[in-house]
Amino acid sequence: MSILAKIIAQKELEVAALDAHALSRAADSSPAPRDFLAELKRRRIGLRPGLIAELKRASPSKGILAPHLNLFDVADIYTQNGASAISILTDEKFFMGTLETLRDLRFTHESELPLLRKDFIIDEAQLFETRVNGADAVLLIVAALPDDKHLADLHATALALGLTPLVEVHNEAETERALKLSDVKLIGINNRDLDTFEVSLETTVRLRSLIPNELTVVAESGIYTASDVDKVTDANVDAILVGEALVTAKDIGAKVCELAGVKQVQA
Repeated sequence: MSILAKIIAQKELEVAALDAHALSRAADSSPAPRDFLAELKRRRIGLRPGLIAELKRASPSKGILAPHLNLFDVADIYTQNGASAISILTDEKFFMGTLETLRDLRFTHESELPLLRKDFIIDEAQLFETRVNGADAVLLIVAALPDDKHLADLHATALALGLTPLVEVHNEAETERALKLSDVKLIGINNRDLDTFEVSLETTVRLRSLIPNELTVVAESGIYTASDVDKVTDANVDAILVGEALVTAKDIGAKVCELAGVKQVQA
């Protein structure tokens, strides 16, 4: 069984424990999400791709990355050094994430940056949960949603909730499926193969040419240095999503600045 299949099996168990009706009612009374896409574009620095900086403690491929970090302090460093948005991994079993981090960052810490919930969404109850916990955007992984109607329904539900769906692809067939979605505006190209977890920036170079220029494109995974950013910039992406390179850096602020292309202002 692939890593993705193991994660989806776990998500099915988690979804079965959710009360969709209660979450739907709570979502109706939750604060409206911010316009993630508009903020991402507004906060771009010059011609550099906007940096979606990720809060990430672990991954199935690399194990535990940064158990010691205070994620709220890290979020402040991201904000002060040029990040355009923050991604919060909320999967607990495989990534050591929590929904509480997302909720507290939005409602207690009052992050000024737009927030993306990064998880494995397979059911509308998770979308209600995403809205309740304060996200502005939500990841939809095409590889995790093999049924076209189900993918389209989740995409439409996210939009109806005011969330911005980041539709993630990592091959040509998935890109074709993503482009068929009604009102799709934001596509992420994951350079990590979700079956093998191997990474290649050539995935962004190859798939970007298939996506219309009017759509906003995010390069995800495998970006560690300014030269990596240059490579995906040459492929005409609008943003990059980076986690591991940031949370494992000796100087997180300096690494944010390196990838965002700005002068460091806060260590």
